[in-house]
Amino acid sequence: MKIFKPFSFLFSAIITGCVGNMNPTGGNSTPNYPYFVTTEPMVVKKIMVPKGTKLTYNEHFFVSGEQKHKMSEQRLTNIKLPEGQYLNWGGVPVYEINQFFNSEMRGYSVYADFRKLSDDKKTKFSELWQSCSSELGITIKNTDDWSFNKANIVDVESCSVLYQRYFKDDTNQQEFLNEMLAELRKVGSK
Repeated sequence: MKIFKPFSFLFSAIITGCVGNMNPTGGNSTPNYPYFVTTEPMVVKKIMVPKGTKLTYNEHFFVSGEQKHKMSEQRLTNIKLPEGQYLNWGGVPVYEINQFFNSEMRGYSVYADFRKLSDDKKTKFSELWQSCSSELGITIKNTDDWSFNKANIVDVESCSVLYQRYFKDDTNQQEFLNEMLAELRKVGSK
């Protein structure tokens, strides 16, 4: 049994990370995803974004960091507006949109800043959204359209971690998300 002691130590060291960094990206660092900062207003995923918007893309061979031109929208994973600028998404000031991490899900998360929503612009939809988070998960039909196109929106998938479609047996969560979807459908139709 004494022969195995050095191997058990080595195995333990590997498991705990003492032998060295086994993460190819360098530990806790994140990959240097390719991105482009818009130099003029432009339409991206059917949304007019202002100059200075950061567009981030999937990892791509030999392409990383800041790019000199916009890349294919098929690779787009994130739209982040310049500090202090917002777009109107369902009557709510939104500063960022992220494609769902799970590539099998067709949709994105929308991030709102409710401090920029005046009382006279509030709707039942915005109040429900604000009650759970600044992050709203939306499933869609056409992945080329991240705009507030009600014909393209299939469902409200989540509102933060508080309400998730994933928990099908939780009637409170499902009813809340159903109500949000119903109120989303009413936005702009009054």
